[in-house]
Amino acid sequence: MTRIALCQIPVSPDPTVNLQRVRQALTEAEGADLAIFPEATLTRYGKRITDLAEPLDGPFVTGVAEAARAHGIAVIAGVFEPGRDRVYNTAVALDARGEIQAAYRKIHLFDSFGAKESELVEPGAEPTVVELAGLRIGLVTCYDVRFPELTRALVDKGAEMFAVIAAWGSGPLKEDHWITLVRARALENTMWTAAVGQAPNPAESSDGFGVGRSMLVDPLGVVRADLGSASGVQLVEADPEATAAVRKTLPCLEHRVLGVMRS
Repeated sequence: MTRIALCQIPVSPDPTVNLQRVRQALTEAEGADLAIFPEATLTRYGKRITDLAEPLDGPFVTGVAEAARAHGIAVIAGVFEPGRDRVYNTAVALDARGEIQAAYRKIHLFDSFGAKESELVEPGAEPTVVELAGLRIGLVTCYDVRFPELTRALVDKGAEMFAVIAAWGSGPLKEDHWITLVRARALENTMWTAAVGQAPNPAESSDGFGVGRSMLVDPLGVVRADLGSASGVQLVEADPEATAAVRKTLPCLEHRVLGVMRS
């Protein structure tokens, strides 16, 4: 059994404020094996991300690593790294010693609903699975969740759980999209899925990012926990034995015919 803290925090434009929120959330997450934070935990989306992006050995990730080590909790969080002419939207994964185990650069950029993420962000190219807290975790960032071929690739790389981090924008039916897509990726892959979004924070931004609705979804697509829209940290449990039981009843991954990757 893996204990996971869903850390639905509001995100400020100021990285120092956000680092303090991460530290506080990890204090509230005491007893967890893994804490998951939203996409763009470093700073809110906006033109300043190109100025505020940091290398992974910069002060923000270093501070998160120190907090992870102090609490003995592995961490997944969203940051921005400097790129060639833009930035990378990166999910960084640190173990309970505060050591970086993986950095996934978001592949699918949000050029939809009037937004143009690609103006500021360079796409990544490599699906990423990381071992944290005794689980092989496939990393998924926000718009990525609309692309089932990515999560299938993560399955073929040995993922045992998906961690979906997001700064999901509000708008007509957008919250419904989020819930439906997260549950679909869990159900079609018979996979525990921990999805964490930014809490709404109208006092600091009016850009529409942050519907909340962080969730733990089980391998049958059932929502086991839902944080709603309020800020908060909730401890949940993912049981790998439940995955095995579901896959005996619903062996859909074994029944795939098209697009199966073979090594």
